[in-house]
Formats: sequence, structure tokens, C-alpha cells
Amino acid sequence: MKIVLLDAATLGEDIDLGVFETFGDVTLYDKTASDERIERCKEADIVITNKVVIDKTVMDACAHLKLICVAATGMNNVDLAYAESKGIEVKNVSGYSTDSVVQHTFAMLFYLMEKLPYYDDYVKSKSWSRSGIFTCIDRPFHELRGRQWGIVGLGAIGKAVAKAAEAFGATVVYTSTSGKNDDPLYPRMELETLLSTSHIVSIHAPLNERTENLLDLPQLRRLQKGAILLNLGRGGIVNESALVQVMNEKEIYAGLDVVEKEPLPEDSPLFDVAHPDRLLVTPHIAWTSIEARERLVAGIVRNIEVFLKKHTI
Repeated sequence: MKIVLLDAATLGEDIDLGVFETFGDVTLYDKTASDERIERCKEADIVITNKVVIDKTVMDACAHLKLICVAATGMNNVDLAYAESKGIEVKNVSGYSTDSVVQHTFAMLFYLMEKLPYYDDYVKSKSWSRSGIFTCIDRPFHELRGRQWGIVGLGAIGKAVAKAAEAFGATVVYTSTSGKNDDPLYPRMELETLLSTSHIVSIHAPLNERTENLLDLPQLRRLQKGAILLNLGRGGIVNESALVQVMNEKEIYAGLDVVEKEPLPEDSPLFDVAHPDRLLVTPHIAWTSIEARERLVAGIVRNIEVFLKKHTI
């Protein structure tokens, strides 16, 4: 059996990928460009991909392909309908990154909420050493207790964030991006109300036709002064040009782990924020704790094992 992993670099050199060798002949590529996909996949029985797109063109060129393993939860990089028509199974891994994403959500929050960029620079520039006083309160910050935390997308990750936020004493509210979610544990609000009344807004929703450009200029302008917006869902949910415009109009803080185009283009409007200390951007790492990536690889292995029990290649 031939197994091809198209973007091994996204899983990290610190994770053992040798486990796939128990299933057959494995070829690893750190990354794969669009024009390299067919050549690399054409003899494969199983293709493992994180973000490399597997579409009709690739599937038609791969006569042996029987299983596509997506090294992620979202499967928007695979033409699922066409795979089904070709009899090609597609398997993802869910739940592996919840703890990691929740942790990163709070890391971003406290970095912004407690004005840590300023205080870190204050010490390292030796301003504190020269101050003659034991403390510094130039940039006041609030406690999380008593703040309203609005969650956009109350799925597994959103619920885990809500539970942690409550442990800090925050009041949790949410909005349903599908309009169908009705969780009795938390008050449900329309998006407009949630944005205008929440001190913290975190996004944990998938990108689809209902959420694309969900937070556009009119919606972002509803954020109150001093609000913190965190996007750990998908980049296309927040209009980045509009976000920069609003951040330049009033005191708004934003933490983004996902952006519209990844990696972030050098001409992105996010580089034009007037107050860079109010913006934190991380390179889509919320899901990448060592433990989460270990769980992800284990999930792929299980998917292959289950497939092989049902099929003989």
C-alpha cells in the first residue's frame, strides 16, 4: 500500500510520523504546491492532507486512491461530493484540539486585557529601573470577573471556553450562527446585541455561507470602547479591512489566530493598525500544542485502521 502525506511540515518535526509505516510504503512531503499534487498522489492508495486541496482534478488522476485522511476537523479542502461519487472515503479527526484552542484563547485574552506588551517593554527598556517606584499603573486593566463574554459559535470549543470563562467569574452569553443552537445554560442573543453589550467577544465558528464576512463594518462598529475581539474560528468571518478601520476609529483590541489568507500577505491591512499594541496576531497556532498534534496523528492512524478492517487494498 502506498501512503502519501502532502504537508508534513504542518504537523511538526517533533511528532513521530513513523507510525504510518506500519501500513505500508510512506512518502512524506513537507509541503505541496498545487501543480505538484497529481504527480505526488497518482500512485497513492491513501492520501493524508492538512490544507492541500484534493479536488476533482486530483481524484480523476489517481486511479488507486481509496482514502483521503484530512489532518484536521474541517474538510473544506476536499471535494466531498465528488469523492463520494468516486467511491473515495474521506475521514477527518474531531475534538483533538479543543483544550489547545481554549488555552490559546485565554493566552490571547490576557495578553491584550492586561496590556502586557506595554509592561514588558516598560521593564526591558529600563523605564521601571529608573522610575523610583515599586510598581507601574500607566495602563489600567480590568478583572475578568464581572465582564460579559459573548461567544460566537457555541460548539464544543465554544462551550469549553464558556466553562473556563465562568470559572474566572465572567458572565457568558452566546449567539447561534446557524440560528438553530439553543443552549439552556447561557442566554442567547442576536449578534447585534451581543456585540454592543459584551466586553469580550470570541469567535469559535466554522466558515460557511452563514458566517463569511459575518463581522463586517456595521457589525464591528457595534463593539464598545475597550472591547476585546478574539477570532479563533476562521479568518473569513471577520472583515479585516473593516476591523482595521474600526480599530483606528476607537479603542478596540483584537486577537487573531486566523486570517482571511494564510500565510498573512505582506500587504495585509492588518499591518496598518494605528496602535499595533492593540492587535495580536498569531500564525494559526491555537490548535498546535504538542499534545493536540499527537492526538491528531493518533486519530489519523485510527481512521486508517478502521478503513483497512472494512476494505482490502
